[in-house]
Amino acid sequence: MTQNSRTNDSNPPVTNRNSGLSRRSYVRSLAAVAAATTSLGAVGSAAADDEYERIEAQGQTIQIGSGETWANKYIDMTTGQDITIIAEGSGWSIRNVGFEGKNTSGTGSATFGIADTGGETSTIENVYLGDGSDGRNASSTGHGQTAFWVNPKHSGQLELKNLNIQGFADNAIYGSAPGNSGGGTVHIDNCFAANCRVSHFRVATEGSSVKNSSVYVGDNGFSGRGIWAWAPGTIDVSNCQIETNGSSPSIVAGANGKGTNVVVSESDYTGGASSGISEKAGSNVRLGDDVGTNPDAVIPDGVPTSPEAAAGNE
Repeated sequence: MTQNSRTNDSNPPVTNRNSGLSRRSYVRSLAAVAAATTSLGAVGSAAADDEYERIEAQGQTIQIGSGETWANKYIDMTTGQDITIIAEGSGWSIRNVGFEGKNTSGTGSATFGIADTGGETSTIENVYLGDGSDGRNASSTGHGQTAFWVNPKHSGQLELKNLNIQGFADNAIYGSAPGNSGGGTVHIDNCFAANCRVSHFRVATEGSSVKNSSVYVGDNGFSGRGIWAWAPGTIDVSNCQIETNGSSPSIVAGANGKGTNVVVSESDYTGGASSGISEKAGSNVRLGDDVGTNPDAVIPDGVPTSPEAAAGNE
């Protein structure tokens, strides 16, 4: 895994609702946000050089359906308001999206609510969410902001690649819910997540994987689990660097009294009694070839390190 240095090595940028239609009752319920739904063709204004479209967060919801592509967007979060992107159906794609500023809305929702509900493959690539969120929990839910939430209805395959997610008050990628329902797979590849609460990469279904990716937890952000594998599994972890620095477990297998299996290869993780591997409810983490405990969780090559780099990518 070719890697770049973290933006600031000494101070990295901070820049268990698993069933039913949860995740804040499906991102505060589609009915509740229907009035704020904005059509794709009417959102924001094109940049002067036409490289990307600028969109101000104003509490709106953007919906993406089967076969649609949503690309080259620059999202301005300095407004202090929220934005929700919901992608459902099959064969859709999201790429080249950069977010400027922390999400300070305090809504406790998910920035992306995603699922391939047609049993096909949908993709998200080249997204910068490195400015994170503030630490507030939404008063109605008790949860903070999540970056990506996978709907339980997901039945296909999600390909998540070249994502930069840092400093979120809830999970970075909450991809475990289909384990109790739709059964779709989540493939996380060449991604970077740092200083998020609860967990960074959270998956559950057989065939789901975390590859060529890094997790970093420092002493100045939220202390979430590195990789959290829920039932039923098995989850494949390969060529990853999981550096939690003793603040939280690197790999946790099992939750809610249900066990799972994780297979780890060609990876490094922070070891130790409190920050190494946790196996719950009869779970098993199998360490394969070239697995060590000297991680160096830098940003993989190809992951955008700024909103402009993400939005302007072609």
